[in-house]
Amino acid sequence: MAENKPTVVVGLSGGVDSSVAAYLLQKEGFNVIALFMKNWHDDEVTISDECPWLEDSNDALLVAEKLNIPFQTIDLSEVYKERIVNYMFDEYRNGRTPNPDVLCNREIKFDVFLSIALDLGADYVATGHYCQKGEISTGDTTIYQLKAGKDSNKDQSYFLCQLNQHQLSKVLFPIGHLQKSEVRAIAE
Repeated sequence: MAENKPTVVVGLSGGVDSSVAAYLLQKEGFNVIALFMKNWHDDEVTISDECPWLEDSNDALLVAEKLNIPFQTIDLSEVYKERIVNYMFDEYRNGRTPNPDVLCNREIKFDVFLSIALDLGADYVATGHYCQKGEISTGDTTIYQLKAGKDSNKDQSYFLCQLNQHQLSKVLFPIGHLQKSEVRAIAE
């Protein structure tokens, strides 16, 4: 691993976007650690013994092995249920339509997951989101901006619209400057 570059914990889902994000960061010389977030676990609602999170976790493990980076699965299912699922039911009960993706990013990926990553010694977290981050410096203050991804068909900045300045200061979006077709080409 590179010693002069910061450590980045990548939320590795096993899909192409987060896999390419991890690859690009490694290629840039960052110390990359992969964490798979297990956000849902309820045996009672599993249909015909399917276990998609386990398959996704295995895919993420294979990517981490191919990139030769450390890999770990973290179980966030309890906090996900508390902060996201219960919120959704409360909103529906009150006649409102919830937006669990926005809330999950703010509360899980860039709060709980970020805290775990920082506790592991990471300088940043990274994901496979299609968005970009800008910075405006005024004196000794830096203001972080969330910007649209280059691929307007895949832009996910809306789903990250509730991230605060601390969260934005600690996140990298390695594929935000790419088109989905470019990400697929890199993956091949």
